[in-house]
Amino acid sequence: MTSLTMATGVLAPLPPNSLLLFLLQVGALLGLALALGRLAQRLGLPTVVGELASGVLLGPSFLARAAPDLAGWLFPPDALQMHLLDAVGQLGVLLLVGFTGMHLDLKLARRHGRTAATVGAAALLLPLGLGVWLGYVMSGRLKPPTVDTTVFAWFIGVAMCVSSIPVIGRVLVDMKLIHRTVGQMILVVATIDDAVGWLLVSVVTAMATTGVGSHEIATLLWHLAALLLVLCTVGRWTVRRVLHWAGRSGSGGATIAVTVILLVLSGAGAQALGFEAVFGAFLCGILIGVSGSEDQTRRLEPLNTTVLSFLSPLFFALAGLRIDLTSLADTTIALWGLAALGIAVTGKFLGAFVGSAVGRLGRWESLALGAGINARGVVQIVIAVIGLRLGLLTPAMYSIIVLIAILTPLMAPPILRFAMRRVEQTAEEKLRATPALRGLSGTEVPANVPERAAADSAGGT
Repeated sequence: MTSLTMATGVLAPLPPNSLLLFLLQVGALLGLALALGRLAQRLGLPTVVGELASGVLLGPSFLARAAPDLAGWLFPPDALQMHLLDAVGQLGVLLLVGFTGMHLDLKLARRHGRTAATVGAAALLLPLGLGVWLGYVMSGRLKPPTVDTTVFAWFIGVAMCVSSIPVIGRVLVDMKLIHRTVGQMILVVATIDDAVGWLLVSVVTAMATTGVGSHEIATLLWHLAALLLVLCTVGRWTVRRVLHWAGRSGSGGATIAVTVILLVLSGAGAQALGFEAVFGAFLCGILIGVSGSEDQTRRLEPLNTTVLSFLSPLFFALAGLRIDLTSLADTTIALWGLAALGIAVTGKFLGAFVGSAVGRLGRWESLALGAGINARGVVQIVIAVIGLRLGLLTPAMYSIIVLIAILTPLMAPPILRFAMRRVEQTAEEKLRATPALRGLSGTEVPANVPERAAADSAGGT
């Protein structure tokens, strides 16, 4: 009988010392994330910069070097202890991605239709192709030795091609561009990129566990088709019925409970089929968004606040805890990092220009589109954490991807400001301006933007 079991054969509870250490770790990470997040906001930076910085300060980049004894005591190299933190962080990211899916505006995507699809496809495929090429090129130095080169290269490509709706939504609202046609187009293109990006992440990570042979890929695609079919039929009917039942109870708690249950079980279903749990939560979030009413959305606000004020900052602080900036002191790795940043930015801007040219948009509109969809933020950080958890990334490659996720949102505001000064505002845009700008007061957010809480999470994050 192991030390974890009692005489009756029942599993013993968590040892007091482990519980104490877990509580101290959560308190330290969350407290510092809150303080540095607020500081980042005061400096005009995304909140996620401060939240990630809290983990960096408590991790191998700083505390482990400045006070190794304290770092060894507070964050010991104990797998069980880190798994406790990871479990909380994974629940947080599952709910965060689910909320992102809820706020995808599919009506907006249909309204802008062909042009948005053209720009979205180009802005997705070009950075994907360049990222895959880069992954093959640098696999000899930055690939974990046990990972298949093809899987590594495709994972890098996917990480380079995503955008981040919450980040972009927050930037557009802050810059009062949400009512502009270009702002609307940016959101639609980001919606396309995010949806396809999560699909690709799930496919590539599943390839890492099942292999890349023709039989394995065929099985994977069959599972994917089955998952999408079930969600679009039985899943949609179930979500609608369950939400309707929860709404009839008259209790906001019932709506929150069934929403969490739906997201968690969808994540479990996706995981059981070999995909990432966040992919299932994202798809379920879309179903909740199209099935729920405005009243049900309001009832979810307490859950939204909990996710954004506690679970999400803790997840990003944990992501920062795994960043080792000392690895970038290696000149070769630093150069690879600059190359990855250049590929990521160039791919998005080239894709925006190519797609805009086909869609017959002007050059300044194309530049604004490129600046908007170039912002990675939350989505890329989540993908990087998935890659590190599955062993697809080395700590150095992980640090590079997270730094790209931080730097690209910082590029968006000045380029957007420069480009939009040269795009004349139309009469239709002026009519949209008044209701759209209400979101700035925090009392109402336009329907075609992620809700304020979601935007603050990632866009702030």
